[in-house]
Amino acid sequence: MSKVQIKVNDNGSLRVSGEVELLDGEGNVIQTKPAFSLCRCGLSKNKPFCDGSHKGVFQSEVRVQKEDE
Repeated sequence: MSKVQIKVNDNGSLRVSGEVELLDGEGNVIQTKPAFSLCRCGLSKNKPFCDGSHKGVFQSEVRVQKEDE
């Protein structure tokens, strides 16, 4: 099985790549492609997938906290 990667895009979606199974709230499988983007802003009309509705209205930058050296 390939390693799954989830990238938190600045001001946008969660980009998921690798072999993963996406389930709805009842445990039903949602069909996906080998790489897809999940909505993080709540504005998508194609939830749980991102449709680009966040552009210009959603801001979020996630960074790893660096340990003091």
